[in-house]
Amino acid sequence: MDSKDLFGLVGGALTSLSLVPQIWQLFRLRSAHEISLTFSLLLLVGLLCWLAYGIVYSLFPVILWNSISVALSAAILYAKLKYGRKPPG
Repeated sequence: MDSKDLFGLVGGALTSLSLVPQIWQLFRLRSAHEISLTFSLLLLVGLLCWLAYGIVYSLFPVILWNSISVALSAAILYAKLKYGRKPPG
């Protein structure tokens, strides 16, 4: 493994795993009205584009971490759709 792949693996891990605390908070509080639906959709579509790019060019770090990020982003979108209403009052 060369340094280019190492940078890709570390960078991908850090950016992908940065979504985990947000997801944890969304499901713990059962509240997602603070999260923008537009953000959630754009993030998911952008990650799917990056995943397709990685597949087309056979870039393992891009495929690995964007696959994980797609799943995490889908969890954010799910939470937004499930818990996105503002609380009454």
